[in-house]
Amino acid sequence: MRSLYFLPYNLWIWLNILKDVFIMKQNTKKLTVCAVMAALSIALSFVKVFEMPFGGSITLFSMVPVMFAGYAYGAKWGLGTGLVLGIVQCISGAANSLAYLTDNIPNFILCLLFDYLVAFAVLGLAGIFKKKIKNPQASFALGAAFAAFLRYICHFITGYIVWGGYAEDTIAGWGDFGAKLLGDFSGNALALVYSLVYNASYMLPELVISVIAAVVLISIKPIAKEAKGKN
Repeated sequence: MRSLYFLPYNLWIWLNILKDVFIMKQNTKKLTVCAVMAALSIALSFVKVFEMPFGGSITLFSMVPVMFAGYAYGAKWGLGTGLVLGIVQCISGAANSLAYLTDNIPNFILCLLFDYLVAFAVLGLAGIFKKKIKNPQASFALGAAFAAFLRYICHFITGYIVWGGYAEDTIAGWGDFGAKLLGDFSGNALALVYSLVYNASYMLPELVISVIAAVVLISIKPIAKEAKGKN
């Protein structure tokens, strides 16, 4: 009788154990896929279609794997995958940009966060429209555009606050084109417009390329099936 009394309780324990095992397997799979996506993004980030002279480049779909991780598994996994990419980008790019800021700790920290860590982490928010828009091509395309725009905002912030002071010297190197484009601006206005234009020059093409790649990627049945699963 006593064993019968404890039977429902024992059954509840075993069901919870099975649930934990299932979740562990799912998380292991997600962790593996996200690690692969991070590695793929890192590899693709070195394939540059065009590179700007003072930071920023158009790459071969390097943002898309992180975006897929966020779209398929949710913001938590996407942000983590993007953060890994940001750390690697920071290490590889530190000698080029952060080296200029070693005597200015606040700007150094701001650049570290918004040019690298936060800028790449937000790419993992590409799944924001997944539950709101049923069409996967539309939801992933909009999510990819949104995530890329967030990265643009991050670079704009540092471009205005940190790098805006170098705007005049940078524009001088652009010759007549720079003079015609930004010659009427000075001071904070110059820093603002400079950051808008400079960062848009590589982020806009990168956004368009990523959206197209996202639509093509999510149209592949096995990939669409994986992305359709519950986060």
